[in-house]
Amino acid sequence: MPYTAPLSDYRLLLSVLGFDAIAATPRFGHATPDTVDAVLTEAARLSETTLAPLNRAGDLHPAVLVNGTVRTSPGFAAGFRAVAEGGWIGISAQPEYGGMGLPLTLSTCVGEMMGSACLSLQLCPLMTQGQIDTLEIHASPDLQAQYIPKLVSGQWNGTMNLTEAQAGSDVGALRTKAEPLGDGTYAITGEKIYISWADNDFTENTCHLVLARLPDGAAGTKGISLFMVPKYLPDASGNAGTRNALRVVRLEHKMGLHGSPTAVMAYEGAKGWLVGAPHKGMAAMFTMMNAARLGVGMQGVCVAEAALQQALSYAEARVQGGTALQGPGLMGHPDVRRMLAEMRAETFGARAIGLACAVALDMARATGDADWQARAAFLTPIAKAYGTDTGHHVAQLGIQVHGGMGFIEDTGAAQFARDVRVTQIYEGTNGIQALDLVGRKMMDDGKAAFALLDEVAATAALSPPDLGQPVQNAVQALRSATTTLLAQDALDRAGAAVAYARAFAQVLGAGFHLRAAQSDPARLPLARFAVTRLLPRHAAWLAEAQHGAEGLAELTAETLRA
Repeated sequence: MPYTAPLSDYRLLLSVLGFDAIAATPRFGHATPDTVDAVLTEAARLSETTLAPLNRAGDLHPAVLVNGTVRTSPGFAAGFRAVAEGGWIGISAQPEYGGMGLPLTLSTCVGEMMGSACLSLQLCPLMTQGQIDTLEIHASPDLQAQYIPKLVSGQWNGTMNLTEAQAGSDVGALRTKAEPLGDGTYAITGEKIYISWADNDFTENTCHLVLARLPDGAAGTKGISLFMVPKYLPDASGNAGTRNALRVVRLEHKMGLHGSPTAVMAYEGAKGWLVGAPHKGMAAMFTMMNAARLGVGMQGVCVAEAALQQALSYAEARVQGGTALQGPGLMGHPDVRRMLAEMRAETFGARAIGLACAVALDMARATGDADWQARAAFLTPIAKAYGTDTGHHVAQLGIQVHGGMGFIEDTGAAQFARDVRVTQIYEGTNGIQALDLVGRKMMDDGKAAFALLDEVAATAALSPPDLGQPVQNAVQALRSATTTLLAQDALDRAGAAVAYARAFAQVLGAGFHLRAAQSDPARLPLARFAVTRLLPRHAAWLAEAQHGAEGLAELTAETLRA
């Protein structure tokens, strides 16, 4: 399917979300308008011409394990080289290690374009970028100098190893152990599952960040440490040398993302180096996980964008039935047009929330301001959950627009639904994101939540009353629900979490639609659709949230079978 990068959305959102404030900081002063435009334009060209043609090949010809080595999908090696040689892996890495040092907001736009073009391949640089972030913050200077330049260049790629068969969301139940070898290194032994891009046939080395427990590590998450465990041990010159004691046991047979190898990894006394302080592995790993959570949220957006583009092209070309509305073919049917508008509006809202989160992360990093840090922390679970929920929902609508042809694999519409489904699960399920939102992210007594609602209300006050007033009403309802939530105990918060998170996202999305329409009047019809057709759903979510955990204790396995 031909893909066209949504550059107009990026340029509009960078303007209304305050990217100029990021560029005004000393840290990101080199992110000039000319630089931003050049980066967006070149990333779009790469995504449209080089990466998009690989998407179908990855689905039809999955990565396979041959004699212990992963053989990747046709064209993926060349695609990765194009990404690496363009410097895209290190777009936000520090210049001292060969990176561009550009804001995360800009790299988020680039990542979305590449993911829309070929999500299976984009996962590889995304994981590497997360590892670079972790090493920059937590690793020793020696480890930084050894690994980051090669990760930035694409010579080596990075992964993260958290999950074990008995330790999924409960990471503290892991069994992987780390034994000191007496020379500052450690022997890592254990098995990890669900490791994305654990191996490939196009980089010289694969570097694994592995969670393991030292002999004196306490039980649970407080006793976990983080280790760098490379496939090949660096030699005296810093290049990939002898093979480490680790291997790919098997590749998982997945619902989607077939071009992205997901492995079970065995560590059999593999040599590793401590990253960060002993027993502080979760703090270090959360650096990678939090970056990944925003990245995964944008994966939902990128699949939504690709599914929208294909569905819109199909509806424009398909001639079938009468035209109750102006327009040829399927576009003349009110329900088809409604579905397409919903796909477009939800995709834009999720993109805006994700980029708003990236802006907050950049401003927090550039200024150290606690309010920006709190804003970024609050938006992260919303961006992850809403972005991936939107990706799934929009992909399903795309199938529906295609009608019977959407159920036929040849059209490619089904691939979007299969590829995006896991995004609601990994990097913390969306239920876990909601629990984080109403738990840790509300420990400030709702300060970050209320600040965001104040901004939406201010935007609505500048809009025409027929659009501004419904948003004002929604803000007030969400403000009241937030006050109620803050007074509830942990169990009721947990019962309300998902519904509350969805309501918050719906209101934020409506606010961003209004800001877009205020900046560009051509966006008014879409904003009107979002406010009149989609925003009312927040009331249903809040009606559910007000019941907290009420009645859930009664719904045992026995009663559900009755």
